[in-house]
Amino acid sequence: MSSKKNSTPKAKEPIKIRFKKIANGNKSIYLDLYIDGKREYDYLKLYLIPETSPTDKAANVKTLELANAIKAQKIVELQNTAHGFKTVGTRSKMGLIDYINSLAEKKRAKAGGGKRTTAESYLALAKHITAYNGSTATFKQIDRFYCMGFIDYLKTAKNANNGQILNENTQAGYMKSFEHVLNCAIIDELIVVNPFKQIKPENKPKKHKAEICYLTFDEIKKLENADFPVCTDVKKAFLFSCYTGLRFSDVKNITWGQLQKDNNNDILITYVQKKTKKQEYLPIPQIAIKYLPEITETKSKEKIFKIPDGSYCNKMLKFWSAAAGISKHLTFHVARHTYATLLLSLETPIETVSKNLGHSEIRTTQIYAKVVSKSQREAVNKLDSLNND
Repeated sequence: MSSKKNSTPKAKEPIKIRFKKIANGNKSIYLDLYIDGKREYDYLKLYLIPETSPTDKAANVKTLELANAIKAQKIVELQNTAHGFKTVGTRSKMGLIDYINSLAEKKRAKAGGGKRTTAESYLALAKHITAYNGSTATFKQIDRFYCMGFIDYLKTAKNANNGQILNENTQAGYMKSFEHVLNCAIIDELIVVNPFKQIKPENKPKKHKAEICYLTFDEIKKLENADFPVCTDVKKAFLFSCYTGLRFSDVKNITWGQLQKDNNNDILITYVQKKTKKQEYLPIPQIAIKYLPEITETKSKEKIFKIPDGSYCNKMLKFWSAAAGISKHLTFHVARHTYATLLLSLETPIETVSKNLGHSEIRTTQIYAKVVSKSQREAVNKLDSLNND
């Protein structure tokens, strides 16, 4: 007489993964949910592709792993709901913009209050998301297609300051910020997966490392001596920036009242950086003071340099550099780069350079140190050519 093995009956899964072939040959993945006698279908917007190569096979494995993770999470949500617990699905109704604003507030509080760069970057992201698809989106709506749509939006979005189309580096920056927001949302159990992980790298904007353009001391002198009828204040403002490192927005807005003398009778500028909103105290070298316009009877709130907008100034710099025989593409930011590299080449401690530039982190300044090291190596390598003489 054969004995039957004791077996525990398997519990019927309330959710199963199903596949549906679509017109382009791919298979759409969806969840088949059977709950309380009712059947529902949840299309995941995930697809299996025909496996024509090992790469395709690997991609399908990743997609199935993601589908199974979503299925497992859905089962947990159902169980939690049955037992009266809160679920991710419930919390995912939180507004995306509200969440981003809360992250900005946390960053601001952590940094000691005020308008801090990281907090401001979150708020800028929120503005672009609002421009893209309004301010009412909840985390339940944030999927791969929403994120791909945001990437497409960034390609034609404009910079709020100058009205120009965002460059690819800026696009990549906003995308990374959005990715980080969604990673935070996973930690806070608002979502299960980050939809950006489902987007192919080639479909994402990429950051490009641009060469830092700066002027040598000899090139600054060439600009000084160039015979070109450039606006006097533009010329003076640019050269002043070369020896102070001030950004265009700060040079354009400084007033006579912001020039002060310290206990040694040396001149310094007290100003609030337009970009970081931080109060700064910057010593001004004598070589920069000679580029200040002549002081007449003036009010303390009167701007020192009467210069036009940035795009017009940069056009004038282009013609000015050509007249000086300089092939480098000049912008006002080149003057800031020039200041940093000049100080480092004179063996100024990088901490001091960072402070003068108003950087909140020294790693931002270290990029200039690499440029100076490269220039020094190139100069030393030129000595090798003497052996050929």
